Amino acid sequence: MGAYQTIDPAHYASTLDWWRDAGVDVLVEDAVRDWLALAPAALPPVPAAAPAEQALPETLAAFAAWRAGADAPEAGWSGVSVAASGPADARVMVLVDCPEREDGDAGALLSGPGGRLLDRMLAAIGLSRETVHLAAICARRPAAGRMPRDVEARLGEIARHHVALVAPERLLLLGDATSRAVLSADRQAVRGSLQPFHHKKGTTGVMASLHPCLLIERPALKAESWRDLRMLVAGMGMDEREERTA
Repeated sequence: MGAYQTIDPAHYASTLDWWRDAGVDVLVEDAVRDWLALAPAALPPVPAAAPAEQALPETLAAFAAWRAGADAPEAGWSGVSVAASGPADARVMVLVDCPEREDGDAGALLSGPGGRLLDRMLAAIGLSRETVHLAAICARRPAAGRMPRDVEARLGEIARHHVALVAPERLLLLGDATSRAVLSADRQAVRGSLQPFHHKKGTTGVMASLHPCLLIERPALKAESWRDLRMLVAGMGMDEREERTA
């Protein structure tokens, strides 16, 4: 083998083709590269910002219209929205979790047997539907008949805003789901005493009690409900009639 060897040019061509296929298209780089250094870790993607919740209307009339409109959380649910009733400046407000089955057709909350029991309960402490502000946390009845947990926090926020707009002296929460949404606590955890609810117009005393439909199923609980009602209006100067709910 001599010093002067004849090398086939095809060898150079195949080598250049191999480097080109490997992505090498320049002879040198301007900057020095440390080929043994570890590649920098990829940064995690920046999560998209959660959409801001829509500001709630600041007047009761505008709030009522919004509550029945397309922007309410329940707008996509089946059925019809059942509006709140009663004076805008009522001294006592009553909240239930959602409309009953018959309420949509009647266009009023608690229009069935539970509502008739509520009427007797209110009458026993000198109140009536005409004197209280009655509303539901869910404007429409959920498909499962109970408040969905995934929107409970938002609906609770809306309900608290509703209470602040009415600014009653007392608020009666009927049912465990209603208590969780407004007070962030089950009824059993706060039963037996008025809970303060502070809002921009002052403070409302809140009583968490039993739903009338439960009282129909379990009449023995009416004594506990009666104690709650007495405590609800204590100190308000109501003309109570000394009779138990029937």
